[in-house]
Amino acid sequence: MVFPITRVAVAGRSMLPALVPGDFLLVWRWPRPRPRAGALVVVDLPDRPLGVKRLVRWTADGAAWVEGDNPLESTDSRVFGPVPVGRIKGRAWIALGSWGPEGLRWNRLFHLVNH
Repeated sequence: MVFPITRVAVAGRSMLPALVPGDFLLVWRWPRPRPRAGALVVVDLPDRPLGVKRLVRWTADGAAWVEGDNPLESTDSRVFGPVPVGRIKGRAWIALGSWGPEGLRWNRLFHLVNH
């Protein structure tokens, strides 16, 4: 049995300003309702193990078009095309907290990332 919730750390800048490096997210895994456009999803990317991206739309063949909020820092569907549904590993729900060079970011404790 797979636990339905996992934790993911944000390392890159592709989702600025919604997410910042050092955010720790709670992620709902499959099975669950299919995420809607606008949701933040954790994706198994072609060039790295996992990434957090915004679901822009579902394509006609059922794949997901995902993009980072910061296009200058994001490798996403604009580069590698639609992501097969099996590569979406979950939907980000809440940032439990965030840690940066200055220490704990108090203003990011229990910060909702999907409404």
